[in-house]
Amino acid sequence: MKKLLILGSTGSIGVQALDVVRSGSEHEVVGLAAQRSWERLLEQARALGVGRVALTDVDAAARAAESWTEGQVLGGPEGLARLIVESEADLVLNGLIGSAGLGPTVTALGEGIDVALANKESLVVGGELVMKLAEATGANVIPVDSEHSALFQLLRSEAPGAVERLVLTASGGPFRGRDAESLRDVTAAEALAHPTWEMGGKITIASATLMNKGLELIEAHHLFGFPYERIAVVVHPQSIVHAVVHLNDGASLAHLGYPDMRVPISYALHYPERADVALETLDLAGVGSLTFEAPDLETFRCLGLARDAAAAGGTGPCILNAANEFAGHAFLGERLTFLDIPRVIEGTLDAIEPQPVRQFEDLYDADAEARERAGQLAARLAVTI
Repeated sequence: MKKLLILGSTGSIGVQALDVVRSGSEHEVVGLAAQRSWERLLEQARALGVGRVALTDVDAAARAAESWTEGQVLGGPEGLARLIVESEADLVLNGLIGSAGLGPTVTALGEGIDVALANKESLVVGGELVMKLAEATGANVIPVDSEHSALFQLLRSEAPGAVERLVLTASGGPFRGRDAESLRDVTAAEALAHPTWEMGGKITIASATLMNKGLELIEAHHLFGFPYERIAVVVHPQSIVHAVVHLNDGASLAHLGYPDMRVPISYALHYPERADVALETLDLAGVGSLTFEAPDLETFRCLGLARDAAAAGGTGPCILNAANEFAGHAFLGERLTFLDIPRVIEGTLDAIEPQPVRQFEDLYDADAEARERAGQLAARLAVTI
């Protein structure tokens, strides 16, 4: 059996991963981790017979340790790192949210452990160093995002020189087709009402702004080694086509399926094999039609800002990600309007000059500086709400 460690087990990806694990007999879960949801984490541990868990929030870890006497609770980033190093896992599924997932990815890869990566910020923030580390230790980085999993599968059988272009699809989010004026007073509840995917709050807001697709663009660049000018984004409201590759002979290959994260999760957990997933097979006649359109870069400016940060390189994507995390959280807390999100991100990018990345500490410094600057910009904008 493959020994599996799940980080972010109480979140959307983690819960669906546990569904996949329960449906088969190929995995032994040797550890679970979350950020703050200690009660749910302990429920999972008891149900699976897991004897060791970690919580990155120290207070949550202390409360869990008081409540759980039949196992061990590790706390803080150091406790999470210890869980990874001492787990003897064959595979770490990193489903943590935000830049907090970078450290665990680095720890796992540094130990030579394969990583099923659902934490896109690991590559957005530290992509070049992360991929170099994986190459150095021989560990695999297996993407879990639906679009990147699709590309990963499509590219497996193609020679590198045969692929001309990668295409990431975007649902367009809940505000597709609307102009900026109509988005002036939208609420967090409206932004969280995604039309096709069920995701956590941070990712759903990023989907509404199209920043999520900008982050995925950067992620694809690092995963597959393609220059940014050869990675396109197209809006596809039905979310049936997850990715497309254009080949040098004029052919194009597409990965299709109903929007369900258990498909890419299962592929990552069982790679390089496939396993049965209890899902309905795609009925094209039932779907009826598939439509595509170019993204509206004027209204949804975050996608363009992501391309700009990617082109700047160095700490540019790290600054972008930190500002986006701050602005999205402020919008959810009703401290910024929806249209303030790109304003904060753009202002932060303009204020901080990207620097070369030589070590992981450079990224943590850039992240802290970007959050501080984003906070200053947000405080000014909040006066006008």
